[in-house]
Amino acid sequence: MSSTPNGQSFLLDPQKTAGLTRFSHARVVKPSTYHTIYISGIAAVSPDGTYEGVTEDADGTFTIDVREQTASILRRIESIIHGASKGKANLYNIVDSVVYILDMKTQYADMNEEWNKVWSDRASAPSRATIGVKELPDPRFAVEIKATAIFEL
Repeated sequence: MSSTPNGQSFLLDPQKTAGLTRFSHARVVKPSTYHTIYISGIAAVSPDGTYEGVTEDADGTFTIDVREQTASILRRIESIIHGASKGKANLYNIVDSVVYILDMKTQYADMNEEWNKVWSDRASAPSRATIGVKELPDPRFAVEIKATAIFEL
């Protein structure tokens, strides 16, 4: 197990899972020395109400760029963590996450590619569940992410 700001990464069999997606099976954290931040499900809508990763046509239809939405959500989550920790933490302090996605067949690979740009190895990646859902709160959302982060007192 290797240690990073979000605890120690644990893999059941690191040699057999080397080529798979970059996420830990578990993160081991000493809770008595850390604050915990529970981040609500975050989607790609900015505080001014614009939808990131969405192109709306004149007829009211729209297209969604899952990569752009995922990158936007991760930036927003980083801002939340940075603010809630008073600058002491960032995305690498996430210990657990859940990704909700509309279409696993057509959108998972794009979401995962953006995810892997942030966490380039398993040692720093949080544990993660990715769940295909029928719908999200707004039809312009293709991805929503919730997370839990920790940082030292």
